[in-house]
Amino acid sequence: MARFAGEDGDLRAFEASAAVRTACHAVERLRAHGSEGRGVSAGALDLLIRLAAGKQGISIGELARGAGVSSRNVTGLVDTLERDGLVRRVPDPNDRRSVLAEITQDGRAWIENFRKPSRHAMKALFQGFTPEELVVLRDLCLRLADNQQRLAAHLRQIGPQS
Repeated sequence: MARFAGEDGDLRAFEASAAVRTACHAVERLRAHGSEGRGVSAGALDLLIRLAAGKQGISIGELARGAGVSSRNVTGLVDTLERDGLVRRVPDPNDRRSVLAEITQDGRAWIENFRKPSRHAMKALFQGFTPEELVVLRDLCLRLADNQQRLAAHLRQIGPQS
């Protein structure tokens, strides 16, 4: 893995970080615009998308880890989505003390209705990118996320520094 060295490398890393932040904000603004008036917060939308991608339910803890938020936060989001009929809690077949969050048919329909206009918006946002560039961009973003998770785990391990 290539590493930056010296001040020039530090500057490139800061510039790359600023570019990633700018791109992230652009995608989030577009996504927030797409969910406006649909009665679902950005956090709830993330959970619905994650649940729609799976064949079975996902634990609250796993959803929280995947989203980088607390289990308490996810519990509140699941409560809201459950009240709206988009998600339900089901017993965990592997641990009868636990429950899983599972998307309902209404939740899948909601996601499909959200995705239709979102596909057009994403196509416009990524206009001019080749399929190969999109694959590279996806892989780089996933590497960043993986690096962040490893760093967060390391920082939790070493605890607060004096």
